[in-house]
Amino acid sequence: MLDANRSGTATASPRAAATELAVPVPPTPRAGSAWRCARIAASPRARLTLLLTLLAGAAACVLAFEPQRLLTHGWPPQLGGATAAVVFAVAYGLCTVAFVPRPLLNLGAGALFGSQLGLATSLVGTVLGAGVAFGLGRLLGQDALRPLLRGRWLKAADGQLSRHGFRSMLVARLFPGVPFWAANYCAAVSHMRWWPFLLATAVGSVPNTAAYAVAGARAAAPTSPAFLIASACIAAPALLGAVVAWRKRHHLRRR
Repeated sequence: MLDANRSGTATASPRAAATELAVPVPPTPRAGSAWRCARIAASPRARLTLLLTLLAGAAACVLAFEPQRLLTHGWPPQLGGATAAVVFAVAYGLCTVAFVPRPLLNLGAGALFGSQLGLATSLVGTVLGAGVAFGLGRLLGQDALRPLLRGRWLKAADGQLSRHGFRSMLVARLFPGVPFWAANYCAAVSHMRWWPFLLATAVGSVPNTAAYAVAGARAAAPTSPAFLIASACIAAPALLGAVVAWRKRHHLRRR
């Protein structure tokens, strides 16, 4: 604004002059460096590196503590009842994230808790581990890995999981041809939603998990009918999955 003085000339008011002379203050070097570091840490490549580091650390912990010793040494005597089942379910889920094979964990659950409780703890651990792996893959790996989906097989798998998530994941859980951890992270990279993934994991894991739990509970009597039936239920899906994959091999090549 302009103010008229006694001589008739117009002069700028102090407030207007201060406004016109004001210039944006550049950020300090320390603030700029912190902002750049935060941007780099939030980049897809940095998050993928963090995911790989976490998985490598988890696998190293599993190799160091050797959870398979539970099959030979048994459960710690100070843990029993519901507490032991909860601890085992949580440990089960974390071990699956660290690439421990589920059949080994299912056998251990049956040997430690019996058929019914072993099945229940294994299913809870399965859903927990799948959810943790799915969340880590979706949060830390999806943005970095989706641009790499350029091959025909990768694009076909991504499209199948994105459009028919529940059905595709249910088939992957029913047949043991797809590793548990691979299905988790493939689903995380796709556009599959949370609830179809978890529901298909819970439903599709029941038959195979029950067979291993019964086999673990009856391992002391390998000639018993229950152990033989459980062994047959373990072998049948694997054989059926191999037959289906063999018959579909030409179709997959064309895609």
